[in-house]
Amino acid sequence: MIDKLIENIKKKQAPVMVGLDPTMKLVPEHIKQKAFAEYGETLKGAAEAIWMYNKGIVDAVADLIPAVKPQIAMYEQFGVEGLIAFHKTVEYCKQKDLVVVGDIKRGDIGSTSDAYAVGHLGQVQVGDTMCRGFGEDFVTVNPYLGSDGVKPFIEVCKQEKKGIFVLVKTSNPSSGEFQDRLVLPEGCEDASKARPLYEVVGEKVAQWGADHMGAEYSYVGAVVGATYPEMGRVLREIMPKAYILVPAYGAQGGKGADLVHFFNKDGLGAIISSSRGIIGAYKQEKYAQYGALNYADAARAAVIDMREDIAQALG
Repeated sequence: MIDKLIENIKKKQAPVMVGLDPTMKLVPEHIKQKAFAEYGETLKGAAEAIWMYNKGIVDAVADLIPAVKPQIAMYEQFGVEGLIAFHKTVEYCKQKDLVVVGDIKRGDIGSTSDAYAVGHLGQVQVGDTMCRGFGEDFVTVNPYLGSDGVKPFIEVCKQEKKGIFVLVKTSNPSSGEFQDRLVLPEGCEDASKARPLYEVVGEKVAQWGADHMGAEYSYVGAVVGATYPEMGRVLREIMPKAYILVPAYGAQGGKGADLVHFFNKDGLGAIISSSRGIIGAYKQEKYAQYGALNYADAARAAVIDMREDIAQALG
């Protein structure tokens, strides 16, 4: 699936991903009212509203982007009905030939990680039948329980020719509380050899990925926030064959000029994600002329601007 992602990026000439992270505050009033008229102000009504909202955005931007990244927490808050909307969103995006990255940030002990991996990337046996759960192409994985939590995902990825993006250096302000801590290599007592924890994790990503390669890049990628460009430069060198998913463009402060170091010299190696900056564009002053009724057109305009900003930064 990493080859499909790269093919889509080359085809669209845009290393851009849209995060489908809906909240009820972002969904325009006319969509909510239509959903509530049919299902009431219920979890099912909310789930229908976010599904309709997602569909409008996907229809407006699918020809411009190679991939989407639905964040599962935004759907889980609406319970089972929200998960149905998540599944419908995944299926619809795949029908549009978009690569789907499930932003699930899972990571647990072996058997539990295996169940997460099967549920999102693989197939589960029900009697004599193999059934597919959510069916994303990639998922995000939290590595901070160690290899026990990651290797089950890699095994399922090998079976299904799918991939993962491992959290290495996240974009949130407090990520440094743990990820930036200096650690010594195993068995070393020389303090001068200490390195940030995120570099150690980056090295593990490179090791895991070496055994699961596509044509050009590994199926094991990394998540590195756009808000830390200098760290991105170091991690790019540590993980030369890992695709880097770069969140935090736009709403969290990342911009095109920050992103150059995440890419390799071939112009590949990274895909930039924006969520609220795209799906909530109609609420921004820059795109206010579109209004809530044309929220999807505002999202399209924001994607075009993002593509141009990144292209200019990359030269």
